[in-house]
Amino acid sequence: MSSTPIYQSRFEKLKCCILIPTYNNGQTLASVLQNLKFYTKNILVVNDGSTDKTQEILKQISDINIHHFSENKGKGEALKQGFKIAQSLGYHYAISIDSDGQHYPDDLDVFLSELENKKSENEILLVGDRNMGQDGIPGKSTTGNKFSNFWFMVVTGIALNDTQSGYRLYPLKVVNNIKLYTKKFEFEIEIIVKAAWRKVHVKNIPIKVFYEQENRVTHFRPFWDITRITLLYIWFVLVSFFYIHPRDKYKDFRKKGYKRFWKENVLKSQEPPHKKAAAIALGVFVGISPFWGLHTLLVFSLAAVFKLNKVVAFIFSNISIPPLIPFIIYASYQAGSLLTGKGFAWEVHPADFDSAADLAQGLWQYLLGSIALAGFIALGLWIVFYFLFSVLNQKQVVKP
Repeated sequence: MSSTPIYQSRFEKLKCCILIPTYNNGQTLASVLQNLKFYTKNILVVNDGSTDKTQEILKQISDINIHHFSENKGKGEALKQGFKIAQSLGYHYAISIDSDGQHYPDDLDVFLSELENKKSENEILLVGDRNMGQDGIPGKSTTGNKFSNFWFMVVTGIALNDTQSGYRLYPLKVVNNIKLYTKKFEFEIEIIVKAAWRKVHVKNIPIKVFYEQENRVTHFRPFWDITRITLLYIWFVLVSFFYIHPRDKYKDFRKKGYKRFWKENVLKSQEPPHKKAAAIALGVFVGISPFWGLHTLLVFSLAAVFKLNKVVAFIFSNISIPPLIPFIIYASYQAGSLLTGKGFAWEVHPADFDSAADLAQGLWQYLLGSIALAGFIALGLWIVFYFLFSVLNQKQVVKP
């Protein structure tokens, strides 16, 4: 079957190919390849050590590039090697398609159109959105996808409806320059997170999906694969909260300067006054709280949960800078003294912490006072900034 000239010319112009990692999908592979050849001959198959009739099937398919692994290495490794092979063949983009027959070849048009209409200089990575709420989608797939979507948003700040679809378009020059360590299904999570961290525009595009129960073979192992994905996200949370997010927000703040940042990110934000004030209050609350070393993790997590401005919350959480830390600890200790009925003890002496009991009591006093002080100051700032933003919003409305 020869490809349609119009589609083939689009693939050639965009220097794009189709990449198919396959493992023991002999029941569906032949039909998938025949259907794809109607659209293009730019097809690369990576046989991931299949033990069924995959090799015999591939021998009967002409005009495509085929690479065989001697043993099964995992979908991630198959994709990784496929990216390198595709770039060595002169392609700039690769559209990955699963070989189990769930993807519709006519959706290639959606990927090509999106790539043709790309206007930004930033590269794009497209992930097919399978509309997981439709009938026929397995419940475990929907639950796992929701879990992945949430944590992808937390570590990248990007909201996607589907982060696990295998129908994707990859920019090869970008992905081949990313250090990728995973080898199985979690690879597809690793690559979109790290691409997003490199300012690649990762976005969903709508596609159809067909789950045939009779011939479809899945190699996804719920317990082990979900465990690996969970561990990967735990690592990404740590990296993003302690390095990626602070680095990006600090660069943005330094680039704009305080006045421009305040004007663009706070005053002119489209958020209502109570949410602007809440972001500031949250940042201050976390900055004063006793969870030293975890402030960045907490402020980004809570901002994501409450859907507040992460940049504003992070900036104001830095109230706990070194010159202020002794004053914050002292004020927290005194607040705890007041709450525990001791009144203000203006002077603190080393002799106050001679015994383990005294030390434990002092620590409890500090922790209690720290939370109370953080809550009191955060509430006060929320009230002040709420009225401030309300007045400024009214002025902007009546301004001709």
